Amino acid sequence: MASLSGKVQTVLGLVHPDQLGQTLTHEHLTMTFSCCYCPPPAHQVDLSDGPILMKNLFWLKQNPYSNKENLLLNQEAEAVKEELVAFKAAGGGCIVENTTTGISRDVKVLKRLAEETGVHIVAGAGFYVDATHTPETRAMSIEKLTQVLVDEVTDGADGTDIKCGIIGEIGCSWPLTDSEKKILQATAEAQKQLGCPVNIHPGRSSESPFQIVRILQEAGADVSKTVMSHLDRTIFDEEKLLEFAKLGSYLEFDLFGTELLNYQFNMAIDMPSDSDRIRTVRSLINNGYEDRIVIAHDIHTKNRLTKYGGHGYSHILNNIVPKMLLRGISQENIDKILQENPKRWLAFK
Repeated sequence: MASLSGKVQTVLGLVHPDQLGQTLTHEHLTMTFSCCYCPPPAHQVDLSDGPILMKNLFWLKQNPYSNKENLLLNQEAEAVKEELVAFKAAGGGCIVENTTTGISRDVKVLKRLAEETGVHIVAGAGFYVDATHTPETRAMSIEKLTQVLVDEVTDGADGTDIKCGIIGEIGCSWPLTDSEKKILQATAEAQKQLGCPVNIHPGRSSESPFQIVRILQEAGADVSKTVMSHLDRTIFDEEKLLEFAKLGSYLEFDLFGTELLNYQFNMAIDMPSDSDRIRTVRSLINNGYEDRIVIAHDIHTKNRLTKYGGHGYSHILNNIVPKMLLRGISQENIDKILQENPKRWLAFK
């Protein structure tokens, strides 16, 4: 794909990587997450079906997947637009939007947001976790799945001419399902054809990222052009994280702003705080991995928008970067994490 080589493909077209500026590598701007609704205890059903209210914000922060309205981020295009304007004013330049088939991707909305805010937006091709796969998706061969991925990058997604600039986030569960494994193999084949960046959503087990990389490698993927998302909720042991880092993918810490007591999708996990995330990033830098780290918020519910008292898309730039500097991470390494690493990842080979 010579025409794509060295360029980044946004929803408005190709740009040079140097045009991106500070980049968040894993966000959602419009999506639905009803597939992951978690019913609350019987005495909290009213909170589940009710609107988002100020008096319920603490409960909502601790139980974000138990309020049905909270899972409909696609209703908040105007609030997201305001946030993108603020993100740009704070020094932001680009957002990688990882919504894929299964969670209501809407590339037309992404294009409008990019046009109206001036923020570069890169859309994601592919499929989310098995729970969102249709019977038609499960029945597809690896060859057919590959063609779907290639077409979304070269021709356009969802019946439009708006082209995706990455494959991902490709959803994986734990244990991995047969349908998810086929999509990983198709992702590797499509990446070989396109030379494109890939983003992976691992299952909620510390073994999942290792398993995924093995499958991708066996299928011929370029792991050095692949981001492994959600490591801040997946691998907690420092030695194991350093072992995974040796495999060569980008290491993404993308839940900045998420601080809660109980992680609803895996109650065995103690969700780290933002300070914990900063310490982990600093440890990876100290071990020589500053060229492989990327960060984001993975906003995917309403309560994380500033409209509803959340941290919003500017949290990293406004709050995390100053704390990183305070904790001994140099401006040079922050620039790598927010600018140099994303633009190297996003540029087609």
